[in-house]
Amino acid sequence: MPIVSTPVSAVRNVRPWGGEAVDIVVDGDTITALSPAGSHPVTTGEIDGRGLLALPGFVNAHAHVDKSWWGLPWQSYGGEGGTEGRIRHERARRDELGIPSVPITARVLARSVETGTTALRTHVDVDPGLGLRGIEVVREAAAAYEGAVTVTVVAFPQDGVLRRPGVMERLAQAAHAGAEHIGGLDPATIDRDPVGQIDAILALAAETGAGVDIHLHDPAELGAFQIELILERTERLGLAGRVNIAHGFAVAQLDAVRRRDLLQRMGALDVSMTTVAPLRLPQLPLHELDEAGVRFGFGTDGIRDLWSPYGTGDLLGIAWQYARSSSLVRDEDLHRVMEIATGASAGFAGLPAARLAVGDRADIVLIDAENPMDALVRMPRREVVVGGGRLLAG
Repeated sequence: MPIVSTPVSAVRNVRPWGGEAVDIVVDGDTITALSPAGSHPVTTGEIDGRGLLALPGFVNAHAHVDKSWWGLPWQSYGGEGGTEGRIRHERARRDELGIPSVPITARVLARSVETGTTALRTHVDVDPGLGLRGIEVVREAAAAYEGAVTVTVVAFPQDGVLRRPGVMERLAQAAHAGAEHIGGLDPATIDRDPVGQIDAILALAAETGAGVDIHLHDPAELGAFQIELILERTERLGLAGRVNIAHGFAVAQLDAVRRRDLLQRMGALDVSMTTVAPLRLPQLPLHELDEAGVRFGFGTDGIRDLWSPYGTGDLLGIAWQYARSSSLVRDEDLHRVMEIATGASAGFAGLPAARLAVGDRADIVLIDAENPMDALVRMPRREVVVGGGRLLAG
């Protein structure tokens, strides 16, 4: 059923990015004016912002909203560790738990929206056992928001691409059916054929017009070698601006010169990166990514699923974890993290970048905080969430 949401005509008396108080005027799903607070004529559908901090909606650039058991009885962690162990455990139990399902996915989306997320890129499992059912589930759950929340799909081969017969056919089917991106997974260590997997995935993207978003957990030089293969195919196939590397732990594990050269080539080909800010691993380097022009986004990864019981769907918590783990303390760096967590990453969901300016999509989050830095370090609750010009929470 559609989510009941109210069209918003104006968000009064708010401080975009902690600046002077203004009235944000909205027409449909677009910001049409920013007027001094109190100067806009009174209309129906207004929100009293009470002087709160206003930010663009949060962007979750790497989620798995189809995998969660949110709302089911507590599921104890079981099975073996490591990528292979978690894959086996998930395959053994997902049917028993009825995963994926529309009600569970709807709960995950609702929690994400409550915490300020208005746009997501979600990886959705596609394999011979599931077919495209997971994508259908996610599309149905997202459709309830009637466009107020933006959800884009990566058809994701969680069990490998080449080692399981029929997976490439399912990925092609998903791409032809409208999946915005196709994924890959650790070409060297899962398929044990990095050239074969990367060639297959990027060739399919070139054929169908889909983007590419590859999970790459492999470390150091093994990971860097696969990134180089991806870059070579990106250039050869004309896929600049359409390829993302998720996780990319290797980048943070290389020596400074090797990392600089790799990032510069990524920037030149507009190959982006996303991180879930993993604990106990070096974080991707904020300044070096920016200097090389590599677009960068944050994601929640799995949210209370058979891989891990952790996860709340709160993207601000991931931004906090990244900043804290990276030892970022200066205002300009904390501010930059908040830009990345919000409108600067809108492209990962197929939207134009947004800064709460005239012409931007009306995705607006109000927080009781002095400024973006204060919001990041304290993570206060989101008081109001507006998506696509409609009141979604608060």
